[in-house]
Amino acid sequence: MRNMTETELTEVVLERYSNTPDERLRTVLQSLIRHLHAFVRDVRLTESEWNTGIEFLTRTGQISDNKRQEMILLSDNLGVSALVNMVSAGVKEGATESTVLGPFYVPGSPERKWGESVLLRDGDDTPLVIHGRVVDGNGEPVPDATIEIWQTDANGMYDIQDKSQPEDNLRGWYRAKPDGAFLMKTIRPTSYPIPTDGPVGELLRATARSPFRPAHLHAIVSAPGFRKLTTHLFDAEDPYLDSDVVFAVKSSLIREFRRNDSPEAAEKFGVRGPFWELANDFVLTRNG
Repeated sequence: MRNMTETELTEVVLERYSNTPDERLRTVLQSLIRHLHAFVRDVRLTESEWNTGIEFLTRTGQISDNKRQEMILLSDNLGVSALVNMVSAGVKEGATESTVLGPFYVPGSPERKWGESVLLRDGDDTPLVIHGRVVDGNGEPVPDATIEIWQTDANGMYDIQDKSQPEDNLRGWYRAKPDGAFLMKTIRPTSYPIPTDGPVGELLRATARSPFRPAHLHAIVSAPGFRKLTTHLFDAEDPYLDSDVVFAVKSSLIREFRRNDSPEAAEKFGVRGPFWELANDFVLTRNG
């Protein structure tokens, strides 16, 4: 069709994609086309603005590698990651809520023994002891459960950002015991700014947004027969809980880290002196 109107162009493009064999792909593409075309008409997008957007996305891809995922960072900062989580999670009442994965997850973290710390560098950091159980919705232990955790160091940087940190610092996975119990050691998480030296940082500055995330610990909890849980544990005392740059905070994931000065408790958990303590259960949802 020649000499199309704005609306006719959209319909022609949709028709060209109407024979996509995969039904789900056809549905997603046609909806995407409708919304993109409507956006262009709504804001009366200029060619110069569209080229600026293309250049921005190109640079976002170019700066990404196996240690830095600027595309995920962009998705997080536009609230898309959080929205996808909301519409797809389908968590049953009583189960631990999920949230975004984030751009700093690295597969293949090493296994940690019962009560072993994921902090690999030397220092006088006050340890954080996290203990609890992995259970189902009825409170029954989940067999063969694993808990993978990762977080920033005290300087607000992940090991893959900071060459001064040992490899796999503050990363690792633990296997729960048959009764669902687990014991992990780390340090209290800190709030931190996301990287602002790339295209996403430019976007934040242009929109006068804060780059800070509230203090949190990432966790992935898995077990055969259960839905994989990707979640955070947030520090209740953090000032950025209501302004998380990636919109990932959920009230049910906010935790209080309590200081424990008991020598008996320190001996029980295998730490020296006072420590931070978090008692936390992960409640998984069965498949199906």
